[in-house]
Amino acid sequence: MRADSIALEEKRLEKVNDITDYQQVHERHRIFPEAFGNRNHKLVLDISAGVGVVASRIKEKYNCEVQCNDTCPKCLHLLQKMGFTTYSFDLDDVETPYPFPDKTFDAIVSLATIEHLMNTEYFISEIRRILKDNGYLYLSAPNYSGITYLIPFIKTGKTFHDPLKKEDEYEFFGHVRYFTYRTLLEYVSKMKFTAEAVYIGIPEGSTKFVNLKREHPIKAFGAKTILKSFYKFFPPRWHAEPVICFKKSEGYLNLNPQKIVL
Repeated sequence: MRADSIALEEKRLEKVNDITDYQQVHERHRIFPEAFGNRNHKLVLDISAGVGVVASRIKEKYNCEVQCNDTCPKCLHLLQKMGFTTYSFDLDDVETPYPFPDKTFDAIVSLATIEHLMNTEYFISEIRRILKDNGYLYLSAPNYSGITYLIPFIKTGKTFHDPLKKEDEYEFFGHVRYFTYRTLLEYVSKMKFTAEAVYIGIPEGSTKFVNLKREHPIKAFGAKTILKSFYKFFPPRWHAEPVICFKKSEGYLNLNPQKIVL
């Protein structure tokens, strides 16, 4: 992960003194732990856990132990303040294995992280190593074939993240890989994982939707109704950031995992 990403993350979190101050909650966060279904995870690792939005939801609503990884000092401080066991290690360092024995975790959650990494193959191979047999990886990345990215790109011809916009600074400078839903499925599957399910988060609890609902309730209702129907009837390839549940296996490319709208 680029060193300047850490500085940008620290800058984004300057005014965050508690998880309640965090204004970057996404639907990918909200769908946990419901996305765990009945898989009965007992030990979960949240990779690049940030300020602990997902980890805290799992801790509150699911009967398991959650451990967290991050490299941002502010994030580590907030996670430790909430009582999580934390590990700070470079996900991109191919010379240093991740600090866990083989087959440690039942499940690993990695949301919006792989697009920040240079050594993505090493990242997936280390995750496979520290997952138990038949363990699960919950993985997401921005899907640049999704309608929320594709339509503005077609209309304007600009890059997906505009370097001249302050709100795009973190994504433009931090992202080094650009996946689509299809390429992410294929890429991870080739490293002995099989996609079992894909989770689609409808507009419900993200910061953006909550603000829209407060300021323009009719617009929010319309947007939610339209997108809920769209995601129900259309394939996951159109969603901005599907969360794919991969099972550790001998590897099988399943291009049509079960779609679950939450």
